[in-house]
Amino acid sequence: MIVLEDVTCAYGGPAVLSNVDLQIWDGQFTGIVGPSGSGKTTLLRALLGTVRPISGSVTRRAGLRVGYVPQVESVDWSFPVTVGECVSMARVGRRVPWRSEAERAAADAVLERLGLGGLGARHIRDLSGGQQQRVFIARALLGEPDLVLMDEPTSGVDVATRHELLHLLDDLHEAGTTIVLTTHDLNGIASHLPHLVCVNTRVIGQGAPRDVLTPDVLEQTYGARMEVLIHGGMPLVIDHVPHRHDPPAAP
Repeated sequence: MIVLEDVTCAYGGPAVLSNVDLQIWDGQFTGIVGPSGSGKTTLLRALLGTVRPISGSVTRRAGLRVGYVPQVESVDWSFPVTVGECVSMARVGRRVPWRSEAERAAADAVLERLGLGGLGARHIRDLSGGQQQRVFIARALLGEPDLVLMDEPTSGVDVATRHELLHLLDDLHEAGTTIVLTTHDLNGIASHLPHLVCVNTRVIGQGAPRDVLTPDVLEQTYGARMEVLIHGGMPLVIDHVPHRHDPPAAP
């Protein structure tokens, strides 16, 4: 779908991404993890095409359709728009400001698919956190994309909503949608995904969670030592808290 080769991105200062090689294939379900300021969102925008690298190349498959789900924290929830109108904003090439019957029907269908049937006339601020996130997933899906990019889809939601969204994303992936998302949630989201990319300006590691969520890769990614336990066959990342009897770190 998309191939990044030796991609470096910057915003007029030091490189935010440096010499990144990454391939996105049909059917992938990938999580991009790393600390704040590590370049996760910039990598997502490079895949989307809204950030142009200062060196390297980004090659997209001809005719590739991409949907984008922003961070919910970036949304103005007081904006006077209904759920149905918000979803219909994904339509391109509209000649009139109002929605056609076909556009209404298409929006209602995707809302129904995501468990939001009957909520099209409700104001977006009147929804729960999980419902609000589903609205923007619905908007991304309205254009029938080949690839959906999501920026921190579980940020700011409670544990129950996080599990609900994870199950939804699993269902979308099983139905054939390729998904790439950024997340800071190593245990709640990242460890459940089939493929991870650890980023801190450069790609530190990528592969299955058990191969990537290791103390060495995590320390290079986050700059701090972390411990990894295997619980129920899945990696569980915990902060390492040094004790008085621990030997000092090597210089």
